[in-house]
Amino acid sequence: MQTPTPPALDPVTLAVLKGRLEQIVDEMDATLYRSAFNPTIAEAKDACHGIYDPVTGDTLVQGAGGLPIFVGAMAFAVRAVIRRVEADGGLEPGDVYLFNDPYEGGTHLNDFRLVRPIFRDGKLFAWMASVGHWLDIGGNVPGGYNPKAVESFQEGMRLPPVKLFRAGVIQKDITAILDANSRLPMSNWGDLNGQLNALDLGETRLHALLDEYGDATIAGAFEAFSDRAEAMMRAAITAIPDGKYSFEDVLDNDGIVDEPLTVALDATVTGDRMMLDFSRSSGACLGPINISRSTTIAACYVALKHIFPEVPANAGCLRPIEFGIVEGSLLGADAPRPVAGYTETILRLIGVVFGAVAQADPDRALGGPFGTINALSLSGRRGDGSRWVMFSFFGGGLGGNPETDGLNHANNPISTATIPPVEILEAAYPVMFTQWALRPDSAGPGVHRGGVGAIYEIEPLVEADVALLGERGKAAPFGVAGGGPAAMNEFHWQTEDGEASPPMVSKITDLRLPAGRRLRLETPGGGGWGDPMARKPEAVARDVRLGFVSRAKAQADYGVALDPAGQVDAAATAALREARA
Repeated sequence: MQTPTPPALDPVTLAVLKGRLEQIVDEMDATLYRSAFNPTIAEAKDACHGIYDPVTGDTLVQGAGGLPIFVGAMAFAVRAVIRRVEADGGLEPGDVYLFNDPYEGGTHLNDFRLVRPIFRDGKLFAWMASVGHWLDIGGNVPGGYNPKAVESFQEGMRLPPVKLFRAGVIQKDITAILDANSRLPMSNWGDLNGQLNALDLGETRLHALLDEYGDATIAGAFEAFSDRAEAMMRAAITAIPDGKYSFEDVLDNDGIVDEPLTVALDATVTGDRMMLDFSRSSGACLGPINISRSTTIAACYVALKHIFPEVPANAGCLRPIEFGIVEGSLLGADAPRPVAGYTETILRLIGVVFGAVAQADPDRALGGPFGTINALSLSGRRGDGSRWVMFSFFGGGLGGNPETDGLNHANNPISTATIPPVEILEAAYPVMFTQWALRPDSAGPGVHRGGVGAIYEIEPLVEADVALLGERGKAAPFGVAGGGPAAMNEFHWQTEDGEASPPMVSKITDLRLPAGRRLRLETPGGGGWGDPMARKPEAVARDVRLGFVSRAKAQADYGVALDPAGQVDAAATAALREARA
């Protein structure tokens, strides 16, 4: 830090400052959620804010509600701005950088980042940053998730770090470029102003805190927070037996070539350090499921936070971790490889981290989550000729764990974002949901079963173009510690001759549905944890009564027989389980 560090701060002061700083970021999140035009931010909370180191760009503070994958990636975004400042030859109060470049600390093109310097007495004290998912940024497919993209130019507008504000003055040529490259410029304009308002508020709150406690005290707290996170992560790693733990999983295809792609991890634990080596993973692919090196590291950050939830979330927790990522590979892609479907790949990556740690420490094992956001876009024109684009993502089941069943109809582990409410989607777009329900028999069996997925059936009220970029249509979410896999993803739509499904199983574009012709998405559940035959029969009977598990699956997967009233048939159950022993 550029500000001198005071003597060690007492624990009470550190706790107070931690809460105060996190509250600043939480308030920035809330400001954007309340002011954004686009439901993906306003309702789904697909956004994040944070405070970052002035020299390194490392994460210093994040809020409780910011999207976890953004928190991990934003440090790389701030570093990209730091490099650009050096190239620009200077920085002054009132500057704000804007960009969405996925190869320079971004994720995919829809995620726009604003980075602002915070000055104290003429010196750079910290950076503040905001990121949010804008609804449409051009490209071949409305909403940006183009499953047929073979280069980033087909996914939308790519903007390197540029100064949106210079000394407090907005650069209208930049906003003109933004407007000209979107089907919905007013939506993006509203989101941009929401992000700027969040930064204004955050800067005001941070200056007030600095005036109250002093710059040196807050700088010292930042350093203490990072050191504590490092120490706790080292202690958590030390508790894992030394050794090499390998796990791999596959993606259905890249949307272009119908062949699986491998995400493979060799995790090596040595004392208080961990090496995450992904070098056995597939090379870069033609289609849009590549990710950059920074996104891979950010996804590992999210996975480790799930496994070690007690470790504070800042840059310190990554200090004991090394990464092996092959440059130019599926997990280390360079421009202009397409990356719109990055969410699918990072979900598989998080899953293999879960799988490797399950081998090392079953007490921390997590069954595979449903592992796809099912990025679905419907678009067209209303009766008055106005353009509409509905983009949404959807829920599924999380994996069972050593303590509980997985969550039903949950968000993916990359996200604290919520699934947009059906009422909001129906109010905003000319669509009607004819079904929004839990999906029976979708959970992986186990002593702690996975969560169940969902069924969504949508009827467009006007003619609509449809695109889907999903996964888990061929490889099911895995179980751990003896648990079973979950059901796979399914997508269907009505035709004159009955139902149809995508040739690529989980990905399709160039699909046009007339008004009244329905589509249906059935999402995966989560993988199970532990031997299903050890699940309490009464718990299985309850699942059957709730509609989570059918009678046939109760018998086949759990060895539990029920009487006509839905109660456990003890004798028949004992016989079934004895026959399986």
